[in-house]
Amino acid sequence: MPVQVRATVLTVRRVDAYHALTLVAPAIATGFRPGQFITVAVGGPETSMLGRRAFAVHDVRSDHGGTVEFVFEVVGPGTRWLAGLRARDGVDAVGPLGRPFPVPKDPSRCLLLGVGYGSAPLLALAPKLRERGCSVDFLLGGQSADRVFGAPTARRSGRSATVVTADGSLGARGGITTMLEQVIREARTEVIYACAPVPVLREVTALAGTYDIPVQALVDVAMTCGIGVCMGCVLPVTGTDGITRIIRACVDGPVFRADLVRWDDLGTIPFDAVGAPGWPRGGAKAGPGGWVPPATGDSGESYPRAGPAPRDRGAIREQEVVPPGQQSANAG
Repeated sequence: MPVQVRATVLTVRRVDAYHALTLVAPAIATGFRPGQFITVAVGGPETSMLGRRAFAVHDVRSDHGGTVEFVFEVVGPGTRWLAGLRARDGVDAVGPLGRPFPVPKDPSRCLLLGVGYGSAPLLALAPKLRERGCSVDFLLGGQSADRVFGAPTARRSGRSATVVTADGSLGARGGITTMLEQVIREARTEVIYACAPVPVLREVTALAGTYDIPVQALVDVAMTCGIGVCMGCVLPVTGTDGITRIIRACVDGPVFRADLVRWDDLGTIPFDAVGAPGWPRGGAKAGPGGWVPPATGDSGESYPRAGPAPRDRGAIREQEVVPPGQQSANAG
């Protein structure tokens, strides 16, 4: 169960274009499983930034006093405030939240695909997969060398690590999906875990489908509360019964079975979704909380029943929430 704690900042370090913040939070570290995230309050006790920020967890060290590390990019006042923290500062944190990555029961050849700091939660998943006897290959990408996170770690810990950058400053030149088919064939991939921007996840899902490879996708959508109250992170997902429901990424994800996510309909309410205008009153039952999870997986569940598996670049995207009339003062 998630807990709310007053966590102590251990370190804030710059990692190329990103920041890595490590908190001492043993209560969160104890219950963490790869794929889950935490939310933190930003701005201090007197701030107009009311919304919490959600971040995928990169690393947990129970043997170091119970530390939790997440990676982020400075994109607004909330993340700028986090980047300015110092050791021994206090942060209000809640976690672990969300559903973790499901892992195969039997040893499988797993490809971990991450764009930008979307690789951060995948690096936490790799040791768990190796414990199950799985082989791990990495495919990492970014706009430039400074926006590829964790390449040295991937090279040390993976059976193979392929890097692609848009400008060719590290690894091959091009988009990450340009190398995906080649890596799948060479690694003989059986399962893909992905954390990337939505357009990349859409392409990965389509290509993997041609090889009949299941994809577990950590989806990055804007979150504020992280506990299913604000309804700010909804997306259309088709259940194993064939019926589309509008679900909350924070409590029903953020990891989803990628072939069940209606990627082209994100940001909309499809006409055939439960509850949409015209949906028959005698339609399928939505179940407790409004949604029956589409074959949602938990650690240890086998494929293809394993349920849904980042986030654009690995952390749930920052969303500023400010009172009316304050937007201009907090812009940027």
